[in-house]
Amino acid sequence: MAVGRRGYPRELREQAAALRRSGVGRADIARRLGVGFSTVARWFREDGVARPPGAGRLEVWRESNRRTIEERWAHQQAEQDAHRDAVGPLTERELFLVGVALYWAEGTKSKPWRRDHAVKFVNSDPTVIRVFLAWVDLVGIPRSRLRCSILIHESADVAAAEAYWRDLVGPDVVFNATTLKRHRPTTVRKNVGPAYRGCLSIKMLQGATTYRLVAGSWEGIVAAVASLSRSPVV
Repeated sequence: MAVGRRGYPRELREQAAALRRSGVGRADIARRLGVGFSTVARWFREDGVARPPGAGRLEVWRESNRRTIEERWAHQQAEQDAHRDAVGPLTERELFLVGVALYWAEGTKSKPWRRDHAVKFVNSDPTVIRVFLAWVDLVGIPRSRLRCSILIHESADVAAAEAYWRDLVGPDVVFNATTLKRHRPTTVRKNVGPAYRGCLSIKMLQGATTYRLVAGSWEGIVAAVASLSRSPVV
């Protein structure tokens, strides 16, 4: 195999030229071939390689850019999937601690100026709701003690949202009347479409004991973190 200046095979330079003539961008070529962008640009200057002219040039660039973005997303998703698979099964203790942290981040908390040990959890992410309900089951709270209500914009598909949340939490949970938010046409909202189902509010009847369980356990987590070494987890 012939080797050009600075040790790169001549075939690699020719492959870069062929990609460029087919409409692939310089950054994309450099990434595909594992060569520096400045090196690729220098090759093209020295060899007089240019992207093909014509009316389809913009379309070619858009297609190349689309492929680059899709490849990047695929790589990122594979990395994310690997982290997901590394979690594995949860022990009951792990689920308990996850639930405590989740509630302390998203649930209502007693304040010095308003001492209230009520348990109320609000979120729009169904996966977060599922984890919280799994925690509720773990600590032995019957779902019949839960009262749910939906908060949603009046312009959404309210009936579909109500059916979705009822199916997610199960038949034993009582739902109160849905709270509708006034729709303002001048407000540009991103949370629209079939995936928008509003927020689900979950209130626990006779929840004071459970609140103190959460608050005390969170204090224990904080104390345990304070005693940890500074070595990284992963």
